[in-house]
Amino acid sequence: MSTYALKADRFVLPGSVACKGYLTIEEGTFGTWSAGKPDGIEVRDFSGAWIAPGYVDTHVHGFLGHDVMDCDADGVNEASLGLARHGTTSWLPTTLTQPAEQIEAACASVWEASEGRGDDFCGARIEGIFLEGPFFTEKHKGAQNPANMLDPSVELFCQWQEAAHGLICKSSLAPERAGAADYCRDLKAMGVVTALGHSSATCAQGLAAVAAGATAFVHTYNAMEGLHHREPGLVGCAMTTRNTYSELICDGHHVSPVAVQALVAAKGWDHVAVISDCLRCGGMPDGDYVLGDLPIRLVGETARLIGEDGLLGNLAGAATTVATGVKNLANWGVVTPEQAIRMGSEVPALSAGVDDVCGSMLPGRSADFNVLNADLTVAETYISGMRVE
Repeated sequence: MSTYALKADRFVLPGSVACKGYLTIEEGTFGTWSAGKPDGIEVRDFSGAWIAPGYVDTHVHGFLGHDVMDCDADGVNEASLGLARHGTTSWLPTTLTQPAEQIEAACASVWEASEGRGDDFCGARIEGIFLEGPFFTEKHKGAQNPANMLDPSVELFCQWQEAAHGLICKSSLAPERAGAADYCRDLKAMGVVTALGHSSATCAQGLAAVAAGATAFVHTYNAMEGLHHREPGLVGCAMTTRNTYSELICDGHHVSPVAVQALVAAKGWDHVAVISDCLRCGGMPDGDYVLGDLPIRLVGETARLIGEDGLLGNLAGAATTVATGVKNLANWGVVTPEQAIRMGSEVPALSAGVDDVCGSMLPGRSADFNVLNADLTVAETYISGMRVE
């Protein structure tokens, strides 16, 4: 590792954007920003570019042919390397609604992956685990297998958390299931975020879960009842609850830009977290893949379930990364470029309770950052101050 300074036009710092200056990188960690050129160290010139926190993906199943539910530590690390090449420097490997023993094995493999890395590993950091399911309902199953759905169980959660060596930081459920309020309460006491989704819940049921401790919504709009003027549903709950965060897939396929704008207007950009919901087919060519034990087909940037009749059905996650969502948000004019960048870094870190380790370029923190072109495409990515190749 070495000490050097970054020269650029804009720096997305905590609380503000600094223009035309220098940010020092000191032995793999962030130093301080200054308007004047620091003396005696190398300067890397990125004039015309943004220097921004590395993206934080808090809902992502896999990449480059690998899936968390493969229960393969090497595969998790290969996915980490691929994600880093696309601007994601931190992620929460995300499970599916599979049998309990497979979820346990997946949690164990993620911990094994995180423990098996050397200091020179230049892939996205594993900041925790997100349990997407299995406490969902069939009507809004999406691409989750209803055969494996069940009521929330703190006992099962503790079993999975033991296998994960404490890595699980976020767990999801449908708030209408029996025991939902107790689950939200107990996990909050453990310091674990609970997120609501894949649900037919009424707004009142969602509000009860929030009152019990839930603080997030799983890919808002997708796999939940839509907003209706007499029954606002979980979408209405997401839009109106304070101090909660809404995940949002901004690939241009899952949610209309107008609906994106409506959510951001209702909730505020600082409580909407860009996620990818990316699958193993991310970064891969068009073709047939598997999500859990369900067949899917990738065409372009869209993955769909393949029905028994061979026809394509529900959307099945995504094949893009957070970087795509951030760029789309700015292009659609929903938010400013600065806000879009923060919605892909700072906000998701806050939403998952991992903002103490990622999401912001704070002095002393590992220097995980992106160099972004003026159009917000990723030019280069660095982890611990080392360029990702």
